[in-house]
Amino acid sequence: MSKVNGLRLLGVGTNAKTVKGDGSEYLTAIMYLAPADQVEGINMCPMAVLAGCKAGCLNTAGRGQMNCVQAARVRKTILWRDNREMFLVQLKSDLDRFSAYCTRKGIKPCVRLNGTSDVPWENYIDMEKDYPEIQFYDYSKTSNRLHKKLPSNYNITLSYSEASDRYADMIRLDALKTGANLAVVWRTQDAIPETFLGRKVIDGDKDDLRFLDPAECVVALYAKGAAKHDTSGFVID
Repeated sequence: MSKVNGLRLLGVGTNAKTVKGDGSEYLTAIMYLAPADQVEGINMCPMAVLAGCKAGCLNTAGRGQMNCVQAARVRKTILWRDNREMFLVQLKSDLDRFSAYCTRKGIKPCVRLNGTSDVPWENYIDMEKDYPEIQFYDYSKTSNRLHKKLPSNYNITLSYSEASDRYADMIRLDALKTGANLAVVWRTQDAIPETFLGRKVIDGDKDDLRFLDPAECVVALYAKGAAKHDTSGFVID
């Protein structure tokens, strides 16, 4: 893929969990930016404080522990902050190239634009018109995004947290109103129940293809990176 100022926005096969879901049918590309307010002057995760996920962000998991990876995420986020037009030109170029690659290989392209951010990309990209062949999907803590009609090829799983009653109540209510699935992070695999909030719990660590999950379920994830030590309520015991 081409680069702007030496940056490639989309990465393919760099997330271990996503790789498990890849195969002959689907290939996922993910964009990782600097989360929350890590870059001065912009907040990439507006609900991070209320949801208690700032300290336990998976930004530090896996390759995210490497300084060079963190530096690249910061550079991409600075580009988004300072030159949004150039950022979107680069992103659309990456999407075009990724889609063409998948077409040549005979596989279905899937894209997560919020690997470590929570940006309403439906406001910046016409997913249905320009990329009908791509299945977009994300986790989000900004549940009011589901109050409007999303592109038909964009699936959002709401992220649950008990860091504050206000946030937990809001997510539960919006999941009930919209039928959206919930992702819940547990501290250990042994702590994961069969049902939660009246919904069936499925193993979300088997693969990352959330758009294939059954309707109105809870997606169980277990803590990784700094989240293993979270005490805010974001990680459930």
